[in-house]
Amino acid sequence: MPVDQYIGGIEHAIMHLLYSRFIYKVLRDEGLINTDEPFSRLLTQGMVLKDGAIMSKSKGNVVTPAEMVEKYGADTVRLFIIFASPPEQTLEWSDSGVEGAHRFLRRLWNFAYLNQKVIQKINASKQLDLDLDSTVKQQELRAQIHSILKQASSDMERKQLNTIVSACMKLLNLLYEIALDQSNGKLIYEGSSILLRLLAPITPHIAHQLWHDLKFTGNIIDAAWPEALDIALAEKTTVEMVVQINGKLRANINVPITADDDTIRKIALKNENVRRFVEDKPIRKVIVVKNKLVNLVV
Repeated sequence: MPVDQYIGGIEHAIMHLLYSRFIYKVLRDEGLINTDEPFSRLLTQGMVLKDGAIMSKSKGNVVTPAEMVEKYGADTVRLFIIFASPPEQTLEWSDSGVEGAHRFLRRLWNFAYLNQKVIQKINASKQLDLDLDSTVKQQELRAQIHSILKQASSDMERKQLNTIVSACMKLLNLLYEIALDQSNGKLIYEGSSILLRLLAPITPHIAHQLWHDLKFTGNIIDAAWPEALDIALAEKTTVEMVVQINGKLRANINVPITADDDTIRKIALKNENVRRFVEDKPIRKVIVVKNKLVNLVV
């Protein structure tokens, strides 16, 4: 005591909260406990509405959870209820909203199995360090993953569960983009691990199954909540530019984002591929398009 978090509907405010506080303060006055309140934090959840009216048995407008679970699965119903509104506000029941939640989980399932071999290969190799050999583009994508994670962790602390679902949807969209290039295997692995752990408290069954099938270590129920990297460390400090010689792509170079045209030209001319194509030919012109390309006319 006191209880860390009390969650209850507004209709319980008298029977639950008033009586529990009354008894607690009597116990305090008798010297049996040494704190003033029985609960450290209170979250009063919103009511569920159907066609604008509060659901109730007397009105006959109750949606039976068992039927929805039978049709869509428990995870879909949980996801919809949590995503439909902030927990302290009223929730308008929507059959189309349930369908949308189900589509998201099907999309998650498809992504996991489309990338199953890639994730298992990275997992088996234990080569998970992205910092040593990642390209500038990969660093940017990783920064986006951890920016989403950082916001989701903040939302979890504030009990804004609906925006955690939003974060998961953003992350899955990003992972589909990342997976277009299978050389991003480490990013796919890391992003999938983060996504499943974010979803585990909300959709525990599918998260458990995919965690197992993708061969992540242990059980997801024992996995730690993911920690976001310091985004400042992942901020873009260099940019990848293409080098063309007489209009043909010959190399890619990484240059400091603050580099001037002369510095960019020097970096391009030092590139091994560029030197091979230029050889001893005189360079007639160097055209630099900031942060995009260098074109050499020889």
